[in-house]
Amino acid sequence: MKKILILLPIIWLLAACQSDKKSETTEITEERIPVELRQVKTQTVADPVYLSGLVSNEKEARLSFKTGGVIQRIYVDEGDRVAAGQLLATLDLTEIGAQVSQSRQGVEKARRDWERAKNLYADSVATKEQVQNTSTAYEVAKENQRIADFNQKFSEIRAPHAGRIVRKLMNEGELASPGTPLFFMDGQGDAAWVLRAGVPDRDWARIAEGDKAEVVFDAWPDEVFTGVVSNKAIAADPRSGSFEIEIRVQPKGKTLASGLFAKAKLIPNALGQVKCVPIEALQEGNGKDAFVFITKDNQTVQKQAIRIAFINKDCVAVSQGLENVTEVITSGSPFLTERSLIKVIPTHTSAQ
Repeated sequence: MKKILILLPIIWLLAACQSDKKSETTEITEERIPVELRQVKTQTVADPVYLSGLVSNEKEARLSFKTGGVIQRIYVDEGDRVAAGQLLATLDLTEIGAQVSQSRQGVEKARRDWERAKNLYADSVATKEQVQNTSTAYEVAKENQRIADFNQKFSEIRAPHAGRIVRKLMNEGELASPGTPLFFMDGQGDAAWVLRAGVPDRDWARIAEGDKAEVVFDAWPDEVFTGVVSNKAIAADPRSGSFEIEIRVQPKGKTLASGLFAKAKLIPNALGQVKCVPIEALQEGNGKDAFVFITKDNQTVQKQAIRIAFINKDCVAVSQGLENVTEVITSGSPFLTERSLIKVIPTHTSAQ
């Protein structure tokens, strides 16, 4: 009887252990997380460059007088359209006219002195040195006359090409200094519009003239304009340290204006091969660093650290971390840990 009583607790203990094992097995079976696997693809893609800046006219010009003086007449106003060669403004020519007259009289006097010296030299009265000196003085006087005529010519402003007066910076009666802009004008007709923006050196190295761009203006946020890189700076801006890129924009029938703000997505022609995974596979991204879950036996998972090259609408381009990986976990990955057990389910057709 005593032996029976001693065996009963042992039997109960063994039964309890077997029950616990069955419970653990049931829990393990129930805790398997359903996941989907997606193939890691190798694609030939280009890392886009994003930039923003202001639009300006390729033929924009800041017009000024070559000489200083009082502004006598201004013939145009802001917004006026002008033709190539049209007279826009003139200076009071009292001073410059006197300089021209003085230079011409100086030329006449120098010519007379030179001819007199030649005649005296022929009569053996003047020396050869005197003839040479008067000849030099005559040539100098003629050059002074050329300078005066040139300054008189540029004491007026004419339109260098057809366009429109964007801004008038001074008025009649004001004193204009040499080289101080009086008008700001842009070109019309075949003149191109360019988006100028600065990029860092790492992007500058990947950009080449002829690369395509997609441009969006704040004025037309729902419309995409096409563009092409027309110029690439060969030196950095000393103030900002960035390199200026010019993108020639096709206006598509729109009336553009200098100063419009635009954003551009530039697609470099330089292509490369990268590993691509769906964006839903990424976990805990930190800048360019992130990780994904992978499985080798379709039962357990492990974290795989990756380095992101860039992200676009088609894929997440991975530069490091997927060298020997063919599949990554997508659906169900937010619920996983490194000790999770999984159950692979077929990938939905819409996700492929």
